[in-house]
Amino acid sequence: MEVALIIFALMVLFTFLGLGVYATVKVVGAAKRGVDRTLTQARRTVEDTTLKAKSLGQVGVPGALAQLRLDLRTSLRATQQALHDGAKADASLKESIALFERLSAHGRELDDELKRLEQDPDRKRIADRLPDLRERTAKITQAADSLRWAARDRARRFAEDDLSVLAAQIEVESGALRDWSRGSVDDLTAAAAAWDAAQGQAQTHTQGQGQAQGHAQPRPAALNPAAAPSPYPWEKARRPESTT
Repeated sequence: MEVALIIFALMVLFTFLGLGVYATVKVVGAAKRGVDRTLTQARRTVEDTTLKAKSLGQVGVPGALAQLRLDLRTSLRATQQALHDGAKADASLKESIALFERLSAHGRELDDELKRLEQDPDRKRIADRLPDLRERTAKITQAADSLRWAARDRARRFAEDDLSVLAAQIEVESGALRDWSRGSVDDLTAAAAAWDAAQGQAQTHTQGQGQAQGHAQPRPAALNPAAAPSPYPWEKARRPESTT
């Protein structure tokens, strides 16, 4: 019995140790991925800033290469963001994302080539290749722009359709509310009329009783009880009759 308890305790201990190690690995992995994303974003920001400075501050081949890289990266990044954002609400964009991944591979290849050419000292040969490089860049950016704007047009069309349906539903509901309000006003009017009729009958009955008791000796004013307070907050309670 004691051996069984010891084995069970060891199993529980090893289980907790394993869970602790697993949790530690997951936390470390998440932290590492977060650091990697931060470093990647910082590196991209530095590269983009450098390319903008080169495209504006340099002329000739270096400035042209920097501008091509900047155009390429800006177009592909914007398209990637638009497609991934749209895919969260529209699953049909997954096929477009697959096409973009193929296009992105060509973009990375061209960007790497442009980056290598920036370090090449033979400016004359690079200048001769600039028309071809511009054409390749234009093909990739035009394809990326086409995907991006198609995704945005699709999202806008869905939003417009949803808004139209919502507006129609609100119009139907507004009509129902107006019918309900009209019925409520009729009910309140009928209730008010019934209340007025009941009050008129009560007043007639009271006057009849007063006439029947007109010949009886009146009670002393001091014996008249004070009027009961009105239960309605908008009505003032009547003051008791003066004893003087």
